[in-house]
Amino acid sequence: MTKKTLRNIMFVGTGSDVGKSVIAAAFCRILRQDGYHPAPFKAQNMALNSYATPEGLEIGRAQAAQAEAAMIPCHVDMNPILLKPQSDHTSQVVLNGAPIGNRDAYSYFRGEGKDWLRREACEAFDRLASRFSPIVMEGAGSISELNLRDRDIVNMPMARHADADVILVGDIDRGGVFASLYGSVMLQTPNDRQRIKGIIVNKFRGDLRLFDDGRRMIEELCHVPVLGVVPYLEDIGVEDEDSVVLDKKQRHAKDGKTNIAVVKLRHLSNFTDFNAIEQDHRLNVYYTTEREQLLRADIIILPGCKATIDDLRHLKEEGVADTIREAHRQGKTIFGICGGYQMLGISIDDPRRTEGDAIHIEGIGLLPMRTVMGKKKITCQTEFTLATGSEKMRGYEIHQGISTPIDDETYKPLTIKADGTPEGCIADSHCMGTYLHGCLDNTGMINFLLGQSDTTSFDFVEYKEQHYNRLADHVRKHVDMAKVYEILSRP
Repeated sequence: MTKKTLRNIMFVGTGSDVGKSVIAAAFCRILRQDGYHPAPFKAQNMALNSYATPEGLEIGRAQAAQAEAAMIPCHVDMNPILLKPQSDHTSQVVLNGAPIGNRDAYSYFRGEGKDWLRREACEAFDRLASRFSPIVMEGAGSISELNLRDRDIVNMPMARHADADVILVGDIDRGGVFASLYGSVMLQTPNDRQRIKGIIVNKFRGDLRLFDDGRRMIEELCHVPVLGVVPYLEDIGVEDEDSVVLDKKQRHAKDGKTNIAVVKLRHLSNFTDFNAIEQDHRLNVYYTTEREQLLRADIIILPGCKATIDDLRHLKEEGVADTIREAHRQGKTIFGICGGYQMLGISIDDPRRTEGDAIHIEGIGLLPMRTVMGKKKITCQTEFTLATGSEKMRGYEIHQGISTPIDDETYKPLTIKADGTPEGCIADSHCMGTYLHGCLDNTGMINFLLGQSDTTSFDFVEYKEQHYNRLADHVRKHVDMAKVYEILSRP
């Protein structure tokens, strides 16, 4: 049977956080439902949320989620360039799934090596396009940053390489949608302007009928059809790309539930680790560094981060490290994941200055192990069991450091990998850590952390499937898919 094919489609935005990633995920699921074989692609991603592919390579979490929506395994070709910010000015550059070094923003964005990176991105796209159709592409930020146009490798230049039809997404919820849409279209070159085949007005609140005139005005101004006005969708369980969403999440303890405080680190990464526990009926999850709110928690989680030593130094300066030790003395459970796990140990050493200028820092001291930042970055998907159990669970590792016990005879691992390797560390019933991102997607791990069992098993995989379908239904209802298919079916 011949596979159905369409032209490639690219979603670009009037700015960051307008909903490109979520709209792209919706189209991945819609196209799969309609018998196509789509795959996501973003040439360059700047994010601290990342994921390990089955081959043990690193990509942006947004493309991994979009691959889930398309019902295919994620692959490094879906996001060949990943920038992971380490400070206000520097990022680790991950190329084709492996780190190639740190670059400051000025040298990276002024064009040094951009032709090489552009070729790498185009080659990754070509490989992906040989296996899937259509490719659902995502741009980055705004498409009208004129000062970056010559060095852009993720927006319109990539659309030209892919010969993709472009859909411009604007966020009406933040205001200024007319100006941002009009400006985004009019600031394109004549050729790129012709490539924009439609507009989606996203995050609308209120009665859609009240925007009929607005829709007509946008079409008259931009000379581009409005393909849909998509209402704001509350409580959609599709992973966010940007940490800006953490600012919208509540930060306070509540009575009547088990309170879990996630320490809001300055370089917090992989906050998707907490999506599953946010849906657990027993739990109240909030993000904070406030002393009172930390001490009100039953469980404090130190999450992963991209600048472990820098973030730990900041926690000490702000008194948060002392608060965590005090909470432990009070019998609160302390749980560290990846960078947070490293912070809970005796010390962290970075002799190669992998993360910055500092080479040594004393840890919080609650776990009997030391960490040394190694040369090789470990990225892999991992099957494991708890050291005290037999239930098989899954997670993934993305870390530079290696943690070793200070005393092998008294060391107690938290988990055991499928190959028998001990992993993580547990000091007592209420202090433990692991390198395993995604471990809290497993009900067994959540119950262990809570020190209880629950007869109602929460299937996070099924939960995500339901929400991908819900998102697809929502977008299908409010976007003229017949017109979209007409656009994508032309020669």
